[in-house]
This record gives sequence, C-alpha cells and structure tokens, in this order.
Amino acid sequence: MHFKDQLFLASQYLAPHHLVSRLMGLASDCRTPAVKNWMISRFVRRYGVNMTEALLEDPLAYPTFNQFFTRALKADARPLDTEPQGILCPADGAISQLGRIEHGRVFQAKGHSYGLTALLGGDAHRADPFVDGEFATVYLSPRDYHRVHMPCAGTLREMVHVPGRLFSVNPLTATHVPELFARNERVVCIFDTEFGPMALVLVGAMIVASIETVWAGLVTPHKRQVRSTRYDAASRAPIHLEKGAEMGRFLLGSTVIVLFGPNRVRWTDTPSVRGPVRMGELMALPA
Repeated sequence: MHFKDQLFLASQYLAPHHLVSRLMGLASDCRTPAVKNWMISRFVRRYGVNMTEALLEDPLAYPTFNQFFTRALKADARPLDTEPQGILCPADGAISQLGRIEHGRVFQAKGHSYGLTALLGGDAHRADPFVDGEFATVYLSPRDYHRVHMPCAGTLREMVHVPGRLFSVNPLTATHVPELFARNERVVCIFDTEFGPMALVLVGAMIVASIETVWAGLVTPHKRQVRSTRYDAASRAPIHLEKGAEMGRFLLGSTVIVLFGPNRVRWTDTPSVRGPVRMGELMALPA
C-alpha cells in the first residue's frame, strides 16, 4: 500500500468525524452568494458535473450548495425500465458488490464482510427475513445524482436511525476498514413489497451532512442510540411509495444497500461489480 493511502486510512480513525461533517453541513447551507457560488463552481469543475440534465441548469442559481447537490433532474433524464416485474436500481452510482447474504454476513470487499443484524441496527428479529437473501451495494460518487428512489412499489413498515462513525466510503476504505457499512451512521427503511420485505439502507460517510426521507424530512441523531419508528396502522398512517418514486436523499453522498429475502429476486446481467448504473435501470427480476 502506498504511504499516501496509509496516511489517509490513519486519518480516518483519528479524525473527529461528526464535527467535520456538521461543519461541512453548516457551510453547505450558507446563502452568502460569494461563499456558496465558490463552493458550487469548484465542485462542478472538479467532478465534471453534468448540469444539462438538471431541472435548473444554472448551478449558481441554487440558493445553497445543498440545494445544488440534491438538485432535481428533468422528467426524461432517468426513464424507468418498462419491465412490469422489474426491480429498478435505486440511485446513480456504481454497483460495488452484489450477491447472496451468506451465514448472516454481507460481503464488503475481498477479505471483509459485515453482520446483517449489525447493519440493521442490532435487532435479530428485524434481520431474520433477509437471512440467506440477496444484497446489492450502490456507491454514489460526488458527481452523481443524489436522490434515492424506490426499486419497486412498497409500503413502509419501519424506519431505523442507527448512530455510528462516519468513515469515508470508497474502494480503499471498503478494502481496509472492517465492518465499514455496519459501523457508519445509517438510516434503515423496511418496506413490504410484492417481493416480500425489502430494506433500503442509506449509509452516511465523512462530510455527509445529513440524510433525508420524503416522509420524515431530515433524519437527525437522537442522543447516541438506535431509534426505530413504526409506520403501521396501529401507530400512524401507512406510507406507500410507487416504483421509481423518490424515497430519500443524501446531503453529500455515500452508499445505498438494497436487501431482499431468500428466493425472492435474481440479479440481472445489467449491473456488474464496480459497473456504473443509473437510477431507473433494471437491476433484478423475480426469482
């Protein structure tokens, strides 16, 4: 490993993750034109952001960096695959890993996996429907569209905020930080679908200021403990989202992990490990 990579990994353990991320969040909400225009212009140049597909094409017209970062796209920018039984990719990015959940472990990178129960907040009952099921990990790069959409229609059963660290998420940390996705702060959303239970796990990372859902808005830490909110008829009005509908967004981006139960879905040939994907592309079919 190069010395630069070793230094970066060491900094991941020493850095005050949450302080850095909260400060970045404050800067990203700044409305002072000189500040927010500098941030947006530098970001567009560095990452080659394609603004022609944005609903508002002028990057400097956004009131804040966060609003630029979570920009809406034109209606025809992400057409949904037309396969009636198709399960869609939830976000732009790259498929970093996908496959079977084996012995309660989810594959992270060569030599590393993490616990399914830990990923979902430490509740074995919550994890049981996904044991021996299927997973796909979608990594969002800075230049990507950062809204997350429904792979299939579903009714929300539970949302869980799991506190944790905020390691950077990239191929280097995935290879060298054990249990990365089960250590970082995340929001777990469990849906009932025609394919059985589905979990969408939105994983935070260094300088990810926050995660939002369309039904709860900004999901903020509540002390430093796992917080679960039920969305069944006994507790509150059910929330149903159609296939392709927006379900959440990252204010600065990270990773989405999709989980299904055993013998429910099969991944298509479209996504490949580390292959680029776009929201709305066909990702899986019924098993």
